[in-house]
Amino acid sequence: MQQLMLGGLQGVTLGLGIPLALVIGFLAGYFVKVLLERKSGERSRQSASKIIEKALAEAATHKKEALLEAKEDAHKQKTQLEQELRERRAEMQRSESRVAMREEQLSKREETITNRELGIESTRSAIENTKKQVEKNLVEAKAKLQDAVGKLEKITGLTKAQAKKEIIDSLVDEAKGEAVELVKRIADEAKEDADKKAREVITAAVQRVAADHSSEITVSTVAIPNDDIKGRLIGREGRNIRALEAATGVDLIIDDTPESITVSGFDPYRREIARMAIEKLVQDGRIHPARIEEIVAHTKKDIDIIIKEAGDQAAYDCKVHGLHPELVKQLGRLKYRTSYGQNVLNHCREVSYIAGLLAVELGANEQIAKRGGLLHDIGKATDHESDGTHVSIGVDLAKKCKESAEVIHCIEAHHGDVPYKSIEAIIVQVADAISSARPGARRENVEGYIKRLKDLEAIADSKPGVDKAYAISAGREVRVIVRPNEVSDEKALFLAKEIAKEIEEKMTYPGQVKVSVIRESRATEIAK
Repeated sequence: MQQLMLGGLQGVTLGLGIPLALVIGFLAGYFVKVLLERKSGERSRQSASKIIEKALAEAATHKKEALLEAKEDAHKQKTQLEQELRERRAEMQRSESRVAMREEQLSKREETITNRELGIESTRSAIENTKKQVEKNLVEAKAKLQDAVGKLEKITGLTKAQAKKEIIDSLVDEAKGEAVELVKRIADEAKEDADKKAREVITAAVQRVAADHSSEITVSTVAIPNDDIKGRLIGREGRNIRALEAATGVDLIIDDTPESITVSGFDPYRREIARMAIEKLVQDGRIHPARIEEIVAHTKKDIDIIIKEAGDQAAYDCKVHGLHPELVKQLGRLKYRTSYGQNVLNHCREVSYIAGLLAVELGANEQIAKRGGLLHDIGKATDHESDGTHVSIGVDLAKKCKESAEVIHCIEAHHGDVPYKSIEAIIVQVADAISSARPGARRENVEGYIKRLKDLEAIADSKPGVDKAYAISAGREVRVIVRPNEVSDEKALFLAKEIAKEIEEKMTYPGQVKVSVIRESRATEIAK
């Protein structure tokens, strides 16, 4: 029983101890929390104090910086205002100086105008006095003139009308000379303008339709070691270049092209002579009219040797043997002859090759075909010097050199002018067409072109006082060399007009033909 009571008491005690423990624990936690909050508040107050102190320090710093900036701005504005004030004062001083200067200039101008007005009045009075004196002198001069005329009539035995006529005649002669000079000057100016416009038109046309070989068949280029040679070739007042053009019959173009000279002319033979002569003159170094004529004469002899060698080489290449020396010479001259932009010697050589090949294939006589092909255009070597077509000239030359009838027929029939009598003649005609790539009927244009050149030179040669005449620039110009002792400068101008007029009346030609009359006096003496 006692044990039961003790167990009950322990149970009650245990039941009361749990809530008590909870209450004690709650109170202890509350006190701990209060203590912790007090410590945290103290720290917050200390942190806030520090932040406030820091903010006050920064505010003081910013205040000082703001004051410094405000002082600097105020100083800058003050300096700027002072600078502007100084500039305005300087500008005002300059304006005052300009105003003072203008006032001084106006005063001087007013004084000058006043002096001029006084001078004008004085001059007007002097002019009136001079006018009266001149009128008086004029009356006296007329009286003296009448007296002098009477005395002159008595001394000369001429009346006033006769003397007047003689004076007028002399004035007319003088006026004619001046008129010639005036006409020449006007003509030169007109030619310059016309040439400029023509060059523009021709350049535009050539750029559109010109063939590439046009310059190759009318122009040759000569290389020179340096440009100083150009001045020596021209000579004093152009005497060397005139002598060279007169001796060779070509047109020399000396321009700004470095280290080269252009030789222009429709005749390749003349162009080659001029080219070789220039090269020899450049090597020799002695360039003057007498030496030029000597060199040109030697060059013509050298060309004859080159022509013979070219003829022999062409005959050897085509395996055509036993040609007459005259045929070889004329064949070599074809080296300096072109037709429609094609070298005639190369064309003849090519026709001979083609004719030989065709003859072998067709079973015809190869040697006759080759010989006929090589000689078919032999007449072109002299067709500009003889009458007739190149066919007839070639036939006559072949007969003279005793060529066979078969070869002569090949020459005669290669344009179809006569009926074909042999297969070889047909072969030569076909080979010619293959090589030249042109219809045979076009030969009339070539002959007409050559005839026009001959007619141009003939018209000029027919005039009195003409020494030599050359048609150059493909018939676009006639260069006439006159004898200076027979044709004066004034007559040279009228001679050019006369030749141009006759060309207009008697000939038909495309474009225009320029007539250049050259008169040169030359005195030569030998020092012994």
